Amino acid sequence: MSIWFERPQLDEINKQLDKGQINHSLGLKVTEIGDDFLRGAMPADERTFQPYGVVHGGANVVLAETLGSIAGFLCIDASLYQVFGQEVNASHLRSVSSGLVTATARPVHLGTRSHVWEIRLENDQGKLTCLSKLTMAVVPIRR
Repeated sequence: MSIWFERPQLDEINKQLDKGQINHSLGLKVTEIGDDFLRGAMPADERTFQPYGVVHGGANVVLAETLGSIAGFLCIDASLYQVFGQEVNASHLRSVSSGLVTATARPVHLGTRSHVWEIRLENDQGKLTCLSKLTMAVVPIRR
């Protein structure tokens, strides 16, 4: 059973990501939409590295929060509600120095006033590199 309010279109999501904000600067792309998950990737390169030549923890958090925020938005009726990040945390478990960082966002809780998302980041070998949790507020649009 799908969690999405309306079935999202991959090309439309990526068009929005490519409008010049931080997502574009870091090379983030949404790569897959499942019934209960959203997957995306970010290159491990000079755009995302810290001085030691590995992906910066902040870049990991940008990837995690971006995917969780998009996923949260796709689960609501956007004509009635908005979602806003309230808290994000990340446990950085393994460094990445090349290839792609691939992240998968899955809901832990989809309530009427809040969402909690778990975002797992992995390297090209499928090893967990970062585990993130994102709490989103679901807020009615004021008319």
